[in-house]
Amino acid sequence: MLRLIAFLIAIALIAAGLAWLADRPGELVVQWQGYQIETSVFRAIVILVAFVALALLCWSIVRNIWYSPAVVGNVLSKRRQKLGIDALSSGMIALGAGDKAAAMRAAIQARKSLPNEPLTHLLRAQAAQLTGDRTTARRIFEAMLASPDTEQLGLRGLFLEAQREGETEAARHFAERAVALNPKLAWAVDGLFDLQCRNGDWAAALETVAVARKNGHIERAQADRRRAVLLAAQSQAAEETDPERALTLALEAHGLAPNLVPAAAIAGRLLASRGNTPRAAKVLQRTWSRSPQPDLATAYAYARIGDSPRDRLDRVRQLAALSPNSLEGPIAVANAAIEARQFDEARAALEPLIPSRMTQRVATLMARIEGEQHADKGRVREWLARAVNAPRDPAWTADGYVADRWMPVSPVSGTLDAFQWRVPVEAVEKSGDEALASKLEELVALGKRPAEPDDTPAEPRHEEPPAPRVSAHEAAARARAVEPPKSAAHQANVEDVTTVPATGPARRPAETAAPRTQPAEAATTPSRRKKPAADDAHVFVPPHAPDDPGTEASEPESVDGPLRPQRA
Repeated sequence: MLRLIAFLIAIALIAAGLAWLADRPGELVVQWQGYQIETSVFRAIVILVAFVALALLCWSIVRNIWYSPAVVGNVLSKRRQKLGIDALSSGMIALGAGDKAAAMRAAIQARKSLPNEPLTHLLRAQAAQLTGDRTTARRIFEAMLASPDTEQLGLRGLFLEAQREGETEAARHFAERAVALNPKLAWAVDGLFDLQCRNGDWAAALETVAVARKNGHIERAQADRRRAVLLAAQSQAAEETDPERALTLALEAHGLAPNLVPAAAIAGRLLASRGNTPRAAKVLQRTWSRSPQPDLATAYAYARIGDSPRDRLDRVRQLAALSPNSLEGPIAVANAAIEARQFDEARAALEPLIPSRMTQRVATLMARIEGEQHADKGRVREWLARAVNAPRDPAWTADGYVADRWMPVSPVSGTLDAFQWRVPVEAVEKSGDEALASKLEELVALGKRPAEPDDTPAEPRHEEPPAPRVSAHEAAARARAVEPPKSAAHQANVEDVTTVPATGPARRPAETAAPRTQPAEAATTPSRRKKPAADDAHVFVPPHAPDDPGTEASEPESVDGPLRPQRA
């Protein structure tokens, strides 16, 4: 609208000017080179305007001719750019859909149309990865390193390629270069941290945690937890060689994560070895109230050097009172009570767990109590049979892997702080024989009792050559047999124990008579035993109820005196 108004105003001004000239006639005389030109002023002005218009037209023609190659080039460039953008768009869609052929066609077209575009390099590299051409993809990513605009993209591509091929050193190099180039790259910081943890480079991992926290990749709570686990790993490695440094690291880790059991256990042991019992007790109590665990109970029981078994029992009672609803408290009290020969108290500590919370440790401790207090072979055998079918106890577990001790990273996935104190999950595909054999192996550690300094050594045994070995499946089959098992082993030698003749069906806990007393000689004199030459593993072999309800089960074998596991 404004342009139209301006155009009308301009026309009106020109018309007014021409009318003004027409109302004022005059003549214009030009003499040049012997020529004389006479005309009116109005005509002269019209001729001048026409000449200027002609000159402008000629200039425009000459200018268009001069710039015509550039114009043609621009037209072709725009067309090529449009084709390239279309190829990039269709190529990215093909990559997302997994269409290898379409992705390669789009990559070729994008390379022809936009050879220097960073997205073209990315499309070509990812298309090569999709088709399995790792060499081409690596070459393209390496070419990206030459340009500052694509250097970060090239480092990421090379890092992923190195990880796919298992080249950890190359992957770590690319991650370190990317972190140095731009610490705000989350993939570079996380990838470098994982590689450092897998290699056990705890010092470098601590520096990476600081970089991640500074650049906002992780929250403060997560950073403190990671730092605590790394410090605990360093402390665990230096506990034997450098106790001073190990104690400093463990206390720092305990301050960052009070519920981290390994750090508290290491700090408690080292403080107790220095005679600093009050501080050791404070550290252990703080962690026990958050995460009860057997290592903490053991460290707390032996926090004061020279304590008698009764003194240790008193200390464990105090520790167990801090977590009354935990399963570990009664078990710790029962262990300490058995060592102090307070069997009634050990039994009272375990009885609340038997109806609904009985585990393999609870059952084996009850068997140990029956064996050491009353030498009741039948009850011992009965509790061991219940231990085989009892739920498993918590253990250090990570990604399905069960470890005897805590480890900072998972050996399966390499993840930091993956181990948790929880009940392991058995594989569903395990057969019955394999499950029984595995449970027999688990009872090895549960049934062993550490020898006290004042224990009376056992009488010498009559040794014979070791019996032949049997397989785990054969041991499981014999354990389920109706007849009394004559041998049970899991990749070990056989040790015979005193056999009680069958007197009827296997007794249940509610139907068991009062404990029988035996003379000291009968309780300590073993029958003929076969002792393996070099095998210290023990496995309890409990009896199983017969498949036929009408068949009477034989009285299980038992041990004499203190609980002695059958060899496996």
